[in-house]
Amino acid sequence: MPIQSNYQHGSSSRTGVLLINLGTPDAPTAQALRPYLKEFLSNRRVIEIPRLIWWPILHGFILPFRPKESAEKYAKIWMPEGSPLKVHTERQTKLLREALQAKSNNPPVVEYAMNIGKPSVATVLADMQAQGCDRILVIPLFPQYAASSTAAAMDNVFAVLGKIRNQPAIRTVKHYHDHPGYIAALAQNVRDYWEIHGRPDKLIISFHGTPRSSLDKGDPYHCYCQKTGRLLAEALTLQTGQYAVCFQSRFGKAQWLTPYTAVTLEQLGKAQTRRVDIVCPGFVSDCLETLEEIAIEAKHTFIQAGGQEFHYIPCLNERSDWIEALADIASTHLQGWLDQEVSKEAAQLSKERALALGAKE
Repeated sequence: MPIQSNYQHGSSSRTGVLLINLGTPDAPTAQALRPYLKEFLSNRRVIEIPRLIWWPILHGFILPFRPKESAEKYAKIWMPEGSPLKVHTERQTKLLREALQAKSNNPPVVEYAMNIGKPSVATVLADMQAQGCDRILVIPLFPQYAASSTAAAMDNVFAVLGKIRNQPAIRTVKHYHDHPGYIAALAQNVRDYWEIHGRPDKLIISFHGTPRSSLDKGDPYHCYCQKTGRLLAEALTLQTGQYAVCFQSRFGKAQWLTPYTAVTLEQLGKAQTRRVDIVCPGFVSDCLETLEEIAIEAKHTFIQAGGQEFHYIPCLNERSDWIEALADIASTHLQGWLDQEVSKEAAQLSKERALALGAKE
């Protein structure tokens, strides 16, 4: 049964922009991690193993033990304001709102939601509709499209819309892995870091991994990551031997996208590489995967193997050039919509006409 969403004559007509990030637990505790991991690892886009096989593994081996381990990792990187992913996403939302306000006389409503956890997609979409948004642009904050990230977020959006009687119009952004502004911001972020800390012997461009089977089934994620890596290297004028594109966060025993970041760092350490820098373009906000897995664990792997110096280059976070690129992406997909804003006067006139024809107040 669709959720009742009463149409009201004379209501405002506004445009909205909804940013969607992966999500985060409410606290760095095992109690908070268990429902978060359960929801995340129950998503059929994330885990494509048949339920008959996966369910006993999830409930018998992962959920009883992994929440405590994950909570300890989150505790290492937790900020005073909360989870880094949520903190940076909130800041990006505010800055994007301000950037779009400066670009238009009819700026859109700009909000964010988490695909897993809070604020939920359902809650934020309801709030945007309550603010009069009947046109919403959805931007998943994953530059490189993958079924397990972007498609999972869009599944969530459309599942919510499937329960709404009076749906808003929807536009979506599939990817921006090669957007000139995004690439320029990535490159300048690295240059700014090198200006202060000097240059490495090798730059590792690390992306979140996915199972190799996803590539075999037609997922374009691997290709998009390779293109981002190539464009970033070209913008930095790096030669082939000066950088490497790798994949992190391997889970389980199945083959994932290679080369693996951890294995590459171990090899470089054993080769007595003096200094390695690593950047993670697949994340626009620093999070557990960058601050703990890379900045702490990956550093340990490299140094233990014989490497001398390891530098993690932070994500784009609140960089002004990244916010400008995000505003440009949004503006491109909003074309024609912002001109359709309905003034209060026009809305009142519409209401009066409807009432004259017998509509309910």
